[in-house]
Amino acid sequence: MTNKKGKGPKGEKNKSRANELKSSASKRYSKGKRLEKDKFLKRGRKGEPQPKPDKEKKEGVRLNKYLANAGICSRREADTLIEAGAVEINGEVVTKLGTRVKPTDDVKCGGSKVNREKPVYVLLNKPKDFITTVSDPQGRKTVMDIVGKACKERIYPVGRLDRNTTGVLLFTNDGDLAKKLTHPKHQVRKIYHVTTDQPMSNNDLVQLCKGVKLEDGTVQADKAAFVEGKEDRREIGVELHSGKNRVIRRMFEALEYKVVKLDRVSFAGLTKKNIPRGHYRFLNEKEVSFLKML
Repeated sequence: MTNKKGKGPKGEKNKSRANELKSSASKRYSKGKRLEKDKFLKRGRKGEPQPKPDKEKKEGVRLNKYLANAGICSRREADTLIEAGAVEINGEVVTKLGTRVKPTDDVKCGGSKVNREKPVYVLLNKPKDFITTVSDPQGRKTVMDIVGKACKERIYPVGRLDRNTTGVLLFTNDGDLAKKLTHPKHQVRKIYHVTTDQPMSNNDLVQLCKGVKLEDGTVQADKAAFVEGKEDRREIGVELHSGKNRVIRRMFEALEYKVVKLDRVSFAGLTKKNIPRGHYRFLNEKEVSFLKML
């Protein structure tokens, strides 16, 4: 079940490989954290909730889930770290998948202690001139300057909005959900309010949905329409699921329009309703459950 901690050159090699895998995993999905499945309660004849026995306290939680809950990586990437000898339980290297962790166990990954945290979900209405990153070596303002003190848990942005783009930005420490929401195969819907430097023609509006050729492939908007009540045809609503970098700005530039204002009004069904610019709120249980079902 467990192997003694490696020593000498081999042990150092494993530790180096562990740190490399851990760093790579963290960067790919914004260092999120896995949310535990909701514990649905069975109801008795009179409708009273009957709690289930706490299985995790008795048998422990699977190691890959424990690492995901701690914000290290997703479960799948945790399996890679475990097999690489990057994880220790109570001072011993563990390489067997399916190993369980109890609350009293001391867990380390890449030589660093792993602290389990509760899942947290924060929705920000991002203002302009803030960079979507945890820290900036140039000292520029980041989104963490706004939400960094929202909770004691370590949360990270899901995806990114560029510095001049405003609107909906989700933060969490749920690694699996973060990866799910940013993976192309899940086709998570995003809606943008675009303002251009000049009126857009009907032909170009249609072309957004037919497809715009970019240097890294052709991208199609799922929907595109002029914003109601605006007569100058410079404000367009665009819905798409592509996760390419700066995709909206590049699509409009390819059609010879400059985007002078870009606001994301919806991400995965979440909107900025009742959230003033530069403010945030926590998601409720219903919203979290909805995201998990996407």
